[in-house]
Amino acid sequence: MDNSVSKEVQILYKNLLDAWNNRNARVMADLFTEDGESIGFDGSQSIGREEIFSHLKPIFDDHPTARFVSKVKDVRFLSSHIAVLRAIAGMLPHQQTTINPKVNTHHTLVVVKKDGNWRIQLFQNTPAQFHGRPELVEQMTEELSQLLK
Repeated sequence: MDNSVSKEVQILYKNLLDAWNNRNARVMADLFTEDGESIGFDGSQSIGREEIFSHLKPIFDDHPTARFVSKVKDVRFLSSHIAVLRAIAGMLPHQQTTINPKVNTHHTLVVVKKDGNWRIQLFQNTPAQFHGRPELVEQMTEELSQLLK
């Protein structure tokens, strides 16, 4: 697949994280397809733009959410209109400058192109706790911390 198309998918992911980091539930929800799905870090599931918005709005209204720092690891095209993006992400707690390794995560997006626009069909935010392997947590945190320099 063309590198510029891969960039379009990566920009969609960046826009998703920017919406989170700017605490904008409407913008974040609108990046999804009408029946898109979001699975949160805690396992909560929201299906459809309006449910995603309704889930996110009180989080942003009532909590000082941490900011994402991420690194795209792979973009794989299943067809010219369907792609899977995998990334790793860490979070900077409110008013802090170092990543909290307890909430490192793997992000997976399934994106589809409809009417000329890429939209998120599925966003899954999976904890990267690496049970019993603290060196992997440290390795991921270091890789993400390099992005802050």
